[in-house]
Amino acid sequence: MSNPFKFKQFTILQDQCAMKIGTDGVLLGAWTSLKNNPYSILDIGTGTGVIALQLAQRSDAEIIDALEIDSNAFEQAVTNFENSPWGDRLYCYHASLNEFTEEIDDKYDLIVSNPPFYKDHYQSNNNTRNIARFTEFLSFETLLKSVSDLLSNNGIFTVIIPFKEEEEFILLAKKHGLIASKTCHVKGTPTAPIKRSLIEFSFIEKTRTIENLTIETKRHHYTAEYISLVKDFYLKM
Repeated sequence: MSNPFKFKQFTILQDQCAMKIGTDGVLLGAWTSLKNNPYSILDIGTGTGVIALQLAQRSDAEIIDALEIDSNAFEQAVTNFENSPWGDRLYCYHASLNEFTEEIDDKYDLIVSNPPFYKDHYQSNNNTRNIARFTEFLSFETLLKSVSDLLSNNGIFTVIIPFKEEEEFILLAKKHGLIASKTCHVKGTPTAPIKRSLIEFSFIEKTRTIENLTIETKRHHYTAEYISLVKDFYLKM
C-alpha cells in the first residue's frame, strides 16, 4: 500500500489509483488561472482528485465537479474529497466523458484536465494504468469536443500535455472553437529539453503569451519560479 501524500491543507490517499501523485497534476492545479473568478469548475479524469482539491483550496468556486471512469480511482477521489476541508463543494461523477457530456446541461466556467497522453503502442498489463496513460481511452478529439460543449462562453480550459503534442493539440482545439491564449513550456533542468506544455484556452481570440518554467537547477534544488508556483501545496516548500 502506498503512503498517503500529505499537502499543506489536504492529504491524498492513492493506493487504489493507477497513476500516483506526480508533478504534472500539481503543476496544472497551481498554474491554472482563476482570473475569471469561476463559480463552477470541472476536472476531467480526476484520478486521486488532487487538481480538484488544489482548485478548492485556491478558489471560492461553489461547484467543483470531477469526472473519473476507473471505479477504484473514483472511490478514492470521493474519499479524498470527503476527508478534505472542502467536501461540501466537491463532487465526483463515475462515468465516461461521452456519457457525462450527453447528460449534463450545465456549463462550467473553468475546465481542467491532465489527460492520458501516451500514444505509443506499448501498454502495460495493468489495465487501469493503461486507461490512465493512453490516449486511445480518451482521445484528444473526444476531450476537446466535450470541453467545447461543456465550457461557458467566457470560460477557461487548461490542460497539461507533452510538448511534442502541443502544435497538434492547439490546431485540433481551434476546430472546436477553442483558442490558445497562454502557454507555459516546462523543463526539468536548464539544459533539459522542454517536456510539457501547460496551455490555457478560451472561446475568445487574443494574442497568446508564452512562458517558460524550469523546475530544478540540479537534483532537489528548485528554481524560485517553481517554488513560487507550488509553495502553497508542498510541505517542504
